Amino acid sequence: MRNKRLVIALLAAVTFGLVAAVSVSRYLSNAQSFTRNLNNVVVAKIEIPVGQKLIAEHLAVAQFPRNVTPEGAFPGISENLIGRVAVTRIAPREPVTEARLAPIGAAAGLSSVIPEGYRAMTVKVDDVVGVSGFIMPGTLVDIVVVIDPPKTGGNQEKVSKIVLQNIKVLASGQNIDSPKNDREAQRVKAVTLQVTPEQAEKLALASSEGRLQLVMRNSVDQGDEVTPGANKSSLLSGERAQPVPEPGIAGKENRTSAPVARRPRPRISTVANAAARVNTPPPPARPSIEVIEGAKKRNVDFP
Repeated sequence: MRNKRLVIALLAAVTFGLVAAVSVSRYLSNAQSFTRNLNNVVVAKIEIPVGQKLIAEHLAVAQFPRNVTPEGAFPGISENLIGRVAVTRIAPREPVTEARLAPIGAAAGLSSVIPEGYRAMTVKVDDVVGVSGFIMPGTLVDIVVVIDPPKTGGNQEKVSKIVLQNIKVLASGQNIDSPKNDREAQRVKAVTLQVTPEQAEKLALASSEGRLQLVMRNSVDQGDEVTPGANKSSLLSGERAQPVPEPGIAGKENRTSAPVARRPRPRISTVANAAARVNTPPPPARPSIEVIEGAKKRNVDFP
């Protein structure tokens, strides 16, 4: 009896040992497989602002699964990475990719964020022109100028016209990076705009000949609007009320929809109603007979 119990205990120990060995082997195999599927990716150790030149102290190496490794990521901190300039803000622990950096050899600062074929041009603003300080780097604006038209005879009135559309703001004052809190306005005396050489010529003429006004637009709405401009005559002609759209880009449909015409309800004079009631002849009397049922009497009308 005692030998039988000992054999059972030994078999149980061997079984549990085999299960533990198989489990550990599978765990180690899965761990090695997971390790083989990891890639080294360079990430930001601290927040890197726009226009900042990278140094080794800004960077660290982390491991990412191969299937989620960002495109254009760097496997290590190399000489080709040190000295590059960030063109977008890189938050801590975010991967540093080729798309976030300026080309090799670009100088730090504002020049690194100007695309090829574009120029940076600064215009003076105040609280009114700068939309009360809410124009920040990265926002899109239209530029309106109030100017005297060329003198061609007759009564010359000042004209308000949109001369440039969908212009990106590169810098607000001396700040080329968007603030952390976009809800707080920042008072600046100048903004730097991203324009083409032809747009720079128009903007220079508009700023010298007239008064500029910046109009902020939705960053998603980049459509082209054709407007006739405004003068005193069109200003005094009035404007139809438009429905207030919901925030976002859905308001364009409401703005372009045709207004619903409401037909006035006819008004009928009370005197005419009274006269109509007086002149209307009474309906003819319907024939009826008297029916006696016991002690009750009732009249029955024929149709």
